[in-house]
Amino acid sequence: MALPSLSVAEESTIINGLDFGPLAGLVGTWKSVDSGGVDVAPGQEGTKQGKGGPSVKPFYETITFTAAADATNASDQYLVSLYYEQEVFKKEDNAKFHDQRGYLIYDKVNQVVYNSFCVPRAVCIVTQGDAGNHIQFSTAKEGMAQSQYMFENATTSDFTMVLDFSEKDILRYTQTTSLNIYDKPFSHSDSSTLMKISNPNSPKT
Repeated sequence: MALPSLSVAEESTIINGLDFGPLAGLVGTWKSVDSGGVDVAPGQEGTKQGKGGPSVKPFYETITFTAAADATNASDQYLVSLYYEQEVFKKEDNAKFHDQRGYLIYDKVNQVVYNSFCVPRAVCIVTQGDAGNHIQFSTAKEGMAQSQYMFENATTSDFTMVLDFSEKDILRYTQTTSLNIYDKPFSHSDSSTLMKISNPNSPKT
């Protein structure tokens, strides 16, 4: 007899007794489609793009979402969260150039989703949007934390993101990090399309 790997009913938003709403379908591992994604970042000193010039990197990536836990803030705001791991590699040489760990957090009562994440540049973001399968995230000033060095040399002043998983087993995103680096503004952008390659809710034989 086949048994599910998680206690979740097919097509249900309930995982291990917690209601993840529209985020439930994200649980599993996702990998770039063949076309991959594109990163446009400020060039480093000594590169052909020059310091602060647009450096365009085609990439591929994997993102794994896992049901995490629930929490209640200030005795009032009830939340459930998905933990995610994102690893991004340059197509040209397969070197990893971005590593991100975070949580997608669902507030069912207020129909809000938060994306709370950190990258190993001493920068963390909490951004939020209306719950659904096409989420437009925006970030308040209070939602950005960075080291003193980054604040003085590569300040993050804004972060926006569109996360679209309205098509079955397809995940698309575009995001822009507004920076002030090398004494001028720069819009650091990323866009990608991924497909689901594993689903922990699928029956095991």
